[in-house]
Amino acid sequence: MKGARQPTLIQRLTEQSLCWQSLVIAQWYNQKDKKVLVATGTALWYHSGMPPVAIRWVLIKDEEGNKEPVALLSTHTQMSAEQIILSFIRRWSMEVTFKEVRAHLGVESQRQWSDPAIDRTTPSLMALFSIVTIWANSLPKSKLLAIQPTAWYHKEQPTFSDALAAVRVQIWEQRKFCISDQQSDIIQIPRALLSELTTLLARAA
Repeated sequence: MKGARQPTLIQRLTEQSLCWQSLVIAQWYNQKDKKVLVATGTALWYHSGMPPVAIRWVLIKDEEGNKEPVALLSTHTQMSAEQIILSFIRRWSMEVTFKEVRAHLGVESQRQWSDPAIDRTTPSLMALFSIVTIWANSLPKSKLLAIQPTAWYHKEQPTFSDALAAVRVQIWEQRKFCISDQQSDIIQIPRALLSELTTLLARAA
C-alpha cells in the first residue's frame, strides 16, 4: 500500500520496457492456433476500506493487429499467463452450455417452490443435456438433421437445438405404430410426408 502507483494496463501497452513473448493459443474467439503477444506481471489491487488483494495481470495483443488488446486479471498469482488465458477460454463453452440448457431445457425456469426440488431438477436437466449431446454425436451423419440457419448468423456447425431435434426424430422413428385395416378413421400417408412432419415437430417441440 506504500510506494508509487503502478501504470494502468492501458499505459503498459505502450511501455517500452515491458517484455512481450509470443504465444500460440489453440482457440481464440473464432480463430484457431492464433499467434498473440503476451505480457504479465503482479500488483496489489487496493480499494479504500478494503484489504489489498494480490493479482496477476495479463495483457494480450494480436500480432497481426486485427483485434483490440485484451487484459485479464487473476487472484491466482502463481499461475502463468498461459494458464490464465486457457482458464479464460474455457468459460466460453461453459457460458454456451448454460445458455442452451436455459433456452431448450428450462433450467432456472422450473415451477417448484421448494429448494430440495430445485436441487434435484437442475442436475437432472444438466445430465439430460449431456445425454442428448452424446446421443446426437453417436448418430450417423445421414441421421443428423440439416443445420437450420438463423436470421442473425450463419451456422457452420450444429448447435444443441440441432442435436435435440435429431434425437427426438430418432426416438420417434423407433416407435412402432400398429395400423389396422378395420379402423376406418386411420389413413396411411406417404413416408416422405411422415418424415417431413416428424422433422417439423422435432423443431417445434
